[in-house]
Amino acid sequence: MSERPCVLVCAGMDPSGGAGITADVQAIGALGAHALPVVTALTVQDNNRVHEVLPVAPDVVTRQARAITAACRIGAVKIGIPGSADNARAIAAVIEALRSGDPALPVVLDPVLASGHGDTLTRGDAVAALAPLLPLATVLTPNGPEAAALMAAAGQEAAALSGSGGPGCKHLLVTGGHGEGDTVVNRWYGPEGGRDWTWPRLPGEFHGSGCTLAAAIAALLARGCGMEEALARAQAYTHQTLAAAFVIAPGQRIPLR
Repeated sequence: MSERPCVLVCAGMDPSGGAGITADVQAIGALGAHALPVVTALTVQDNNRVHEVLPVAPDVVTRQARAITAACRIGAVKIGIPGSADNARAIAAVIEALRSGDPALPVVLDPVLASGHGDTLTRGDAVAALAPLLPLATVLTPNGPEAAALMAAAGQEAAALSGSGGPGCKHLLVTGGHGEGDTVVNRWYGPEGGRDWTWPRLPGEFHGSGCTLAAAIAALLARGCGMEEALARAQAYTHQTLAAAFVIAPGQRIPLR
């Protein structure tokens, strides 16, 4: 029997099917791993706007995660929106329990602070809600505005972005999709340096590109790829999904994962 490595996914449900859990499951499956989706929030949204976020109760998040982690060996963890600070603490407790048996377990955190149109995706202060998760992340994948917001925050949030091997995460990939010009530059900062990748900027706007990238990185890390290889291959895959994106309604297109 063939076996696939499993990625524990903690993220929100998007009824448009473009972002969140749906995007994660598709990207992880496409890259040869299997997603174990734990829903942190229900959302009221379409492919353009988020109208409402309804966090799942923290004990339900915990029970979902405990049930599946008791049965499956976890090769990596991917985190999207926690939905609330209480849910972030619940997820952090799950990660700490997993790392008691596997200290090197990779954790990919996509620090989503708002939708592409600026709609909030977490109840309360989105940066503060991520505080329990930032020091547990192996790699953060913020876009430019998210990285600036996190760096501007005091204390633990700023430390987690150092990439220096301190109390925060070890790797930071800042994506340049929100920038200007014909080229997108994604910058990797790690404990031993880093590098830049450049990609031609594609026309239009896309729903769930950040989810796709973070989930792809988690899948590749679960399969045993080194960090640089995982980052490079995940970016190439994400660019491919955007180039082939399709339309379900006016506005943002859906990556073909």
